[in-house]
Order: sequence, then C-alpha cells, then structure tokens
Amino acid sequence: MTRGRSWWRTIAVTLGAIVFLFPFYYMIVGSLQATPDTSPAGALPRPGNLSLDNYREINAAIGLWRSLLNSVIVTAGVVIGTLVFGVLAGYALAQLRFRGRGTLFAAMLLLQVIPFQLLVIPLYVQVVRGYGLADSYLGMILPFVINSVAVFVFRQFFLQLPAELFEAARLDGASEIRVLCSVALPLVRPALLTATLLTFIGPWNEFLWPFLITKETGMQPLAVALANYMSTVASAATNPYGAILAGACVLAAPAVLLFIAFQRHFVSSDLGSGVKG
Repeated sequence: MTRGRSWWRTIAVTLGAIVFLFPFYYMIVGSLQATPDTSPAGALPRPGNLSLDNYREINAAIGLWRSLLNSVIVTAGVVIGTLVFGVLAGYALAQLRFRGRGTLFAAMLLLQVIPFQLLVIPLYVQVVRGYGLADSYLGMILPFVINSVAVFVFRQFFLQLPAELFEAARLDGASEIRVLCSVALPLVRPALLTATLLTFIGPWNEFLWPFLITKETGMQPLAVALANYMSTVASAATNPYGAILAGACVLAAPAVLLFIAFQRHFVSSDLGSGVKG
C-alpha cells in the first residue's frame, strides 16, 4: 500500500513539474522558430524551422546586450544596497537593545502593505526634480536600496543565532561591527542567498520606475526596452512573435539560473554549530 502511494505521488509530482515547465519550454521553442506557429503543433517544431534569427532581430532592434548590461548594473546595485542595509538593520532589530525597537519593527512591517504605485509620484518629484537623477543608474537604484522584506528576513535569522556566541565575542572585547562581521554573518549564509534571490527578481523585472525616469534608449533596462519594442517596432518586424519570445528568454534566463544554482542552500542552515558542549 505504501509503495502504491509512493508511485502515485511520484506521478503527480512529475505531471506537476511538466505543467510548470511547459511555458518555459514553449517560450524557448517559440524564440527559435523562423516561421511562427502558434498552434498546439508548434510545441514540437520542425528542425528546419529552427534558427537564431529572432535573437539577431531583437538585438538589432533594441540593442539587446546594452539593455541587458543596464539591467545587470541596476540589479547589482539594488542587491548590494539591500544586503548592506538589510544586514545592518536586521542585526540592530534582533540583537541590539534600544528604546522603541518594537515600534520601529512594527512600523517597518506596516510599510509593506503600502503599494509602490502610491509612492511613484513623490519619488519621481524627489529623485528626478529634486536630485536630478533622470536617465541615470543611481536614479533607478535609489528607491529600491532599502527593502523591508530583506530586513525582516535578516532579523529572523539573527534571532535564531545562539546568544552565547554574541556574549562570548563581547566579553573578548569585540565591537558590534566585529561581532556582526566575524560571528553573525558566517552563520546566516542562507539568509544572504535568500535575500539575494528575492531582491534580484524585483529590480530585474521592474518596469514602471525605470520606464518613468529613462528617456534615453541607451539607459533603459531590458524589461523597458522589450515593452517599447512591443508597442512601437514589433508590428513592422519580420517575426515579432519570435523576437519578443527571444527577448523574454534572455530576460528570464538569469533569474532561472540563479535559482537553480543556489536552491540547495535555501533549505539548510546549521545555526547551532558554533556552540560546543
């Protein structure tokens, strides 16, 4: 009976994986078709209909690699800023004792319920008109540098660390920065990886804010460049369907590869290994 349940569970998981992966497979196949085929038969394309012309076309239309580089720069800036501020704020909220700590944490949680769209106008006025950061990487990065979700993730991980580690380090005369860098950070690697992945997906796929503050095509991230291509150039393209899917493949690939590379680290955390006896 147990073996029968195991087989049914394996079959159900396999079918679920196929259903989940099919859109990605169809996107890749569509990006390689020289002549588009949107019928169900298009899922099994003819070998003679496969080429890289769609990638060449989308590259010539929007400057694919330049747009990709813009996305990498913006996303890297957001991830680095999020990790630095997230670690500092999460450590302070978890390990330091100061008046109003609970109120500050509650206020941070309440900020998560405010949609970003409500903040777009004041942010635009401040960043573009106040700071003059239109058509710049810093202007695209600045609103996303502090991420309350990352602060929450780091706080929860820091709370799980054994208190004996911090007490021993402080008794040895270590400053709080030294305790954070030498004791806490090595033990919260899963939190660093989780925050990196969660942060990466947001700015990598972000459309609204870069679209508002970038007018120069050479500064636009890939998501914005693809949207402009769909609204202006795609109608005159030889194979707009395939070109759009080619751009979507390039946009999706880094996030998928990042998750595949680091997924095993998200489920393991040996927080108690630093305490002996």
